[in-house]
Amino acid sequence: MPAKIKTAFFCQNCGYESSKWMGQCPSCHEWNTMVEEMVKPEPKNKRVALGSGMSVHAASSVDAAPKSLSQIELGQEDRSDTHIGELNRVLGGGLVRGSLTLVGGDPGIGKSTLLLQVARNMSDDGHAILYISGEESLRQIKLRANRIGTFTDNLKFLCETNLSTIEAVITKDKPEIVIIDSIQTMFNEDVSSAPGSVSQVRETTAVLLRIAKSMNVSIFIVGHVTKEGTVAGPRVLEHMVDTVLYFEGDRHASYRILRGVKNRFGSTNEIGVFEMRQDGLAEVANPSEFMLDGRPEDASGSIVTCSVEGTRPILLEIQALVCRTSFGFPRRQANGTDYNRVNLLMAVLEKRVGLQMADCDAYVNLAGGMKLQEPALDLGICLAVISSFKNKPIDSSVVAFGEVGLSGEVRSVSMTEQRVMEAKKLGFKTIILPKAYENKLKDTKGLEIIGVRSLQDAMKIF
Repeated sequence: MPAKIKTAFFCQNCGYESSKWMGQCPSCHEWNTMVEEMVKPEPKNKRVALGSGMSVHAASSVDAAPKSLSQIELGQEDRSDTHIGELNRVLGGGLVRGSLTLVGGDPGIGKSTLLLQVARNMSDDGHAILYISGEESLRQIKLRANRIGTFTDNLKFLCETNLSTIEAVITKDKPEIVIIDSIQTMFNEDVSSAPGSVSQVRETTAVLLRIAKSMNVSIFIVGHVTKEGTVAGPRVLEHMVDTVLYFEGDRHASYRILRGVKNRFGSTNEIGVFEMRQDGLAEVANPSEFMLDGRPEDASGSIVTCSVEGTRPILLEIQALVCRTSFGFPRRQANGTDYNRVNLLMAVLEKRVGLQMADCDAYVNLAGGMKLQEPALDLGICLAVISSFKNKPIDSSVVAFGEVGLSGEVRSVSMTEQRVMEAKKLGFKTIILPKAYENKLKDTKGLEIIGVRSLQDAMKIF
């Protein structure tokens, strides 16, 4: 008599397991995320994976005695140069040996192209690299690789989706770096569900984590993203890996932004800026100049502000358009920044400055496709809205940044000195910033520093 098929319900967002279907996941409280999958009973003698990447059999043969901090030797992390400065910045200085890195992004954004360039650069240094593709044939990979350049024999390619075969190849060839493209196409024979399901993605990543830690192999895994912009599969996937990188940007535009949202070996606030060209991705050494390219002259509703991502100050243009509405209810729209924050700032302008915009449509855009949430953008957004409402252009040599409170006050922000130096480097002459830093800056020769305490003070530039 055949064994009865056992099923369970898993949350696609967080991986929560339940014996019955529920409309709302009790773990992450998301609605309609429970999916049914078959569960294969595990044999009693099967090895159970541990969080450290070792099996039960392996753990029983080692010394499991706990150690104090004084007994733990702390050596310098073994990092390898990827020869892509923007990627090194996001990774925290280079690729760490034995790390597991997840790269997510929209289809066609350039994830595979970036990793293929990394593989080419590091294979030129003598690193043994294995590129495993579950989505493309070897001929398709070669056609894409011919656009990038020449490759050495240190880089090997494999088209395979069976995790057991992949593990055997890695054990035999012992590469230093492995690239898995993509995690949703891989399947583990011990899991009965289909490739790309919650169970398969979770268990496959657990095996790759064990391989990375036990064999000291650096592994990149490519992950597809959902319509909400997060990596498809359970959220526990992001908790398992060492580093999570997101590729952002419009696939039809030339720019790309690589953002680190998790990094156990460095900062999580760094970004890298790339430009998509015919021969692959090229680094953008000066993002500020790139973001300001094509800025209009003497146009109302436009001002330059400065945001800080990690340790890098970036100048970008804020555009605002305020016009009389043709409907009974005014429309508000924000592109690149928080929509609710824009509504809040417009309410502050109406209450504290006296601008009557209740019958006006308002549109705010961060030119260049950047997506930023930093409070330092507040003053720039307010001045751009005022400029468009009054139809008075702001001098193109002005840069403004600062946080705006509900009382209309302009509060201080971090790294003011670096923001001012970035504006000076690109030739801006006037800096509008919080009053608290007006007399604390050092090298201000050739700059006009205007400190403001409130939006009423900032209005005087008009």
